[in-house]
Amino acid sequence: MSAKTNHRIIIMGAAGRDFHDFNVYWKLQPDIEVICFTATQIPDIAGRIYPPELAGPKYPQGIPIYPEDQLEELIQKHQVEEVTLAYSDLPHAFVMHQAARVNAAGAHFRLLGTHYTMLKSTKPVIAICAVRTGCGKSQTTRRICEILKELGKKVAVVRHPMPYGDLREQICQRFATLADLDTHHCTIEEREEYEPHIIAGNLVFAGIDYEKILRAAEREADVILWDGGNNDTSFFKPDLYITVADPHRPGHELAYYPGETNLRIADLVVINKVDTAKHEDIVTVENNIRRSNPRAVILKANSPVTVSDPAAVKGRNVLVIEDGPTLTHGEMPYGAGHVAATQLGAAHIVDPRPYAQGSIKQTYDKYRHLTQILPAMGYGQKQMTDLEATINAIPCDVVLIATPIDLGRLLKINKPAVRVSYELQELDRAVLPRAVQNALH
Repeated sequence: MSAKTNHRIIIMGAAGRDFHDFNVYWKLQPDIEVICFTATQIPDIAGRIYPPELAGPKYPQGIPIYPEDQLEELIQKHQVEEVTLAYSDLPHAFVMHQAARVNAAGAHFRLLGTHYTMLKSTKPVIAICAVRTGCGKSQTTRRICEILKELGKKVAVVRHPMPYGDLREQICQRFATLADLDTHHCTIEEREEYEPHIIAGNLVFAGIDYEKILRAAEREADVILWDGGNNDTSFFKPDLYITVADPHRPGHELAYYPGETNLRIADLVVINKVDTAKHEDIVTVENNIRRSNPRAVILKANSPVTVSDPAAVKGRNVLVIEDGPTLTHGEMPYGAGHVAATQLGAAHIVDPRPYAQGSIKQTYDKYRHLTQILPAMGYGQKQMTDLEATINAIPCDVVLIATPIDLGRLLKINKPAVRVSYELQELDRAVLPRAVQNALH
């Protein structure tokens, strides 16, 4: 690039939104030179290269990915003019701390608007997003799929990116069978999102290049369903924008980025888990929605838990395993497994921390709010190995698995295990079908 046109930027990310923003916006700007990505949240992302196959001809060597803690050094070393933040589920105060770091180092700080990052589809699009990780997007997405199938529509679910392997092999991925998960060497986190859809008969797409992914999905479906990750905004321009809120974390709907954005642009907000939340917390969330987005339809829903063998839990010493991201950067102290163990009368919920192995111990060191639950961390083979070793080291009568997938198929667990599942149960069953039908016309 000519020195006269270089406007040097850094993209702060976590192997998801950052790559998308580059592909659909920054890559297309003739006067922009992306110096690097910085990475956080996801293990082993830093030190890799965003490959030239994805970066394009301006970057024949690809684009390096550095740890986020090197940000100030990178700004000064490369005389960077601007830094853009492109990852999700961040407290508003944290976002401004990042802005302060960038400004103090002499650069501008930017957050791209949704108008510049949403791709347009030739098919109707329904987006499922949330105000925080762990609100219940997946169960809401499964319910929308059910409604669309009842209407005779072919559905393609497009999942938020989780490119934790070889980026060149994850440009556009299609999952139609459980065998496809093995073919693509999916991690636990990926399987948790894809497997329930596949079992339900839903076609799933994911990857890195969401222009290619969208066009591939359009060839096979009547309706595109965006299944968001964390509390990120939709990558596609939707005809119906659904945002899920969690009354177990009242006030978070106005305190996290970009979850509040999802709240403000939603056509319909689902207040989930009302069967286990306090009444005053439900009221707080509902009032915040009405003040921030008075045009949105509000739908309350239960999230009842079902246990495969309830008798195995009652009166027993139980190890509870929950969805990893919900507990870690989602900041939930418990999930559906803990609720089920309590409801079924477990004698004791075992504290896993003294038995944590390797990277699982590091997870507990970082997320100090975790006590009676084991997060199902599995971003790679090492974490999966550490998770298996941790489970097998813990003295208990039964393992209660509340992850969206059966960990017993991936890990060799040396003690009895039972599954916990949960689905969306709307208090008014007419609201979602009506909203979906309106979006299709």
